[in-house]
Amino acid sequence: MEQTIAELPAITTANLAATLTSSEIVHYSGKKYSIKRLVLFPQTKHSPLPRRVVITGVGIVTSLGMGWKTNAQGFRSGRVALKPVTLFDVSRQRVKVAGEAALPDKLPCHRLSRHREARLDRAARLLLFAAEEAWRQSGWAPGHSLPVVLGTTSGGMSLGEAYYRQTLNTPHSYRRQASRVMHYQTQSQALTLEDYFGFTGPITIIANACASGANALGHAWELIREGHCDRVLTGGYDALSQLVFAGFDSLQALSPTQCRPFDAHRDGLALGEGAAVLTLETLERAQERHAEILGEIVGYGASLDLHHLTQPHPEGDAALASMAAATRVAALQPEQIDYVNAHGTGTPMNDGAEANAIRRWAGDRVTTLPVSSTKSAIGHLLGGAGAVEAVICLMSLREQWLPPTSTLQAPDPICRFPVVRQPTGAKVEYALTNSFGFGGANATLILRRWT
Repeated sequence: MEQTIAELPAITTANLAATLTSSEIVHYSGKKYSIKRLVLFPQTKHSPLPRRVVITGVGIVTSLGMGWKTNAQGFRSGRVALKPVTLFDVSRQRVKVAGEAALPDKLPCHRLSRHREARLDRAARLLLFAAEEAWRQSGWAPGHSLPVVLGTTSGGMSLGEAYYRQTLNTPHSYRRQASRVMHYQTQSQALTLEDYFGFTGPITIIANACASGANALGHAWELIREGHCDRVLTGGYDALSQLVFAGFDSLQALSPTQCRPFDAHRDGLALGEGAAVLTLETLERAQERHAEILGEIVGYGASLDLHHLTQPHPEGDAALASMAAATRVAALQPEQIDYVNAHGTGTPMNDGAEANAIRRWAGDRVTTLPVSSTKSAIGHLLGGAGAVEAVICLMSLREQWLPPTSTLQAPDPICRFPVVRQPTGAKVEYALTNSFGFGGANATLILRRWT
């Protein structure tokens, strides 16, 4: 959409450069010049603000399997889906297990050419498999100006690795190198997503460390809530790659034993891969087309921790701020939250800081507030974690159970809350999920059960 912001009888190159911003263009009608501003997200005028935002489609892929049913069964039972890495050589690494996803050889029916499908990297395939499930469930039709908001930390990292290896091994061979450079750029996976379903729209990529997926959902929610659009395709994804795995291992952040979030003897995280995609739209639109509503996002908060590049503040100051912001926006009190899906990586510093933040935020409710971390089952999905864990909360809300942290052996005394350790049925109306990342990024989402 374009908005006219000025009309001029004449314009020169000199004053053009001084006049225009990066979002403005010049039109010439034959008599006069006009400056127009490009508006990616124009505000709609037919609905009061803020608008309610509901979920009408969900797709998920993790090391537990493909799709809602398989993953729901795995998370509900607390099944651990970590196994020896086969995607790349880990013989020189301290840790040799991760949450690898088993992907089918071929994608479902789509609009991509065989040549283009053959060139897809693993991260793009994870994204497309998840998006296929969400799109099919939503009943959406392709169209114009459908925004896409995605979170990822490494995008097409495997293509960058392949480029680097070929440059080192055969520096004078350029075969496939141009294609790797093109598709290594993160927006190429989102563009592929649009071509896959045959729609167009503005693309936003959020790379904000391990909060990326939650930030993507939160940003998509805000776009709809504030009247900029009626629907958004959103989610998060990341694939395992050797560079990222070796990096975490060299930092000694990976557990050499078993990922045990909130355990007194925890010694690190496990890495995984996966994707979750959600179709978000206004309640009004979903009801008008008689869509099945899976749940509602009611709150989102974000904050920044300046304590240290990789270490959270020991008292969880920024985590507390993001949780408080989310509940404030949702017009809820901590007493109304029935389950917290913790960031819970299994590292000594993260879990301690998050436990303190939950205690400070929940107040007297803390001693009866169920908390668990599902990273014990599938590992840390980095940019995909926030989106996947939001879907886990949605599963909990729809099916009325709490996912256990089944690897927990000796709860850390710092945890004043009960950590869910066994498959548990429960009445869940509101679920809160935390996502925290290196660099101090913090994000919190609150979802509501739809009845």
